[in-house]
Amino acid sequence: MSSVELSGIVAVVVTHESASSIDDCLMRLRVAHGVHEIRVVDNASTDDTMEIVQRHALQDARLRFIANPDNPGFAVGCNQGARDSDAPWLAFVNPDLMVEADTLSRLRAHASDMAGAVVLGVDLVDEDGVRDVAARRRDPQFAAMLRSPGAASTLGVPVDDAQVLQPVDIVSGALMLMPRALFDRIGGFDEGYRLHAEDMDLCRRARAEGALVAVANDIRVLHIRGVSSRARPVFVEWHKHRGLWRYFGKFEAAQCGVFTRIGVFAAIWLHFGAVLARIALRRD
Repeated sequence: MSSVELSGIVAVVVTHESASSIDDCLMRLRVAHGVHEIRVVDNASTDDTMEIVQRHALQDARLRFIANPDNPGFAVGCNQGARDSDAPWLAFVNPDLMVEADTLSRLRAHASDMAGAVVLGVDLVDEDGVRDVAARRRDPQFAAMLRSPGAASTLGVPVDDAQVLQPVDIVSGALMLMPRALFDRIGGFDEGYRLHAEDMDLCRRARAEGALVAVANDIRVLHIRGVSSRARPVFVEWHKHRGLWRYFGKFEAAQCGVFTRIGVFAAIWLHFGAVLARIALRRD
């Protein structure tokens, strides 16, 4: 097997109403070092997303796409894209994520230098250069947050620039690189999540398999957050809160008493109600 076959990266991009950013995203991926395949999985976009993707596919034989007739969710789309390739390295890239030419090759080099399996993220910044706290997170402990609601605001991990690879519990699914062997071993993304929390779930299962989860602090990438979700905030928030309840049920509920489980359920859905109220006020 050649070195290219051993080191090739497939970039998997799941789109939904992503016309405003997907053209730039794909242009950057097509010139990115080390990217040997690109798989776009579209979840029933009704804007110009698929026209843009088809144009790129005609121009670049490395790019193939799957057009889902409905929207089965981000996790399903990621798994579809991964299965449609045999590349040894998987990079899951949001359609509003703007890589530089060397982003993925440098990330793969970091991963290759490690002795064991890894899941790597990057230093995400917005258009003003502000670092995204979602790039480095702790596992949520719902029972503890129920006792001390302020704990929910401390899930972000402070940046430690002294560490090139900073170990964390969770990296953002906006850009996540991992070896296919690890992805297959843990069964890919849990398709029971529709939107949000699937990156938390995957990182936790990867760590349970002995993998290192870390952020490459020396690789900074622009993330234009929420491009495909701004038009449907209620839909997004519903599935975000549903995902949190699923995550709690998988990893923590069995160790909690019935009253704690009821309390966590109430806290999640009362928070959802508060978010809906803020959305309604913004629309007025």
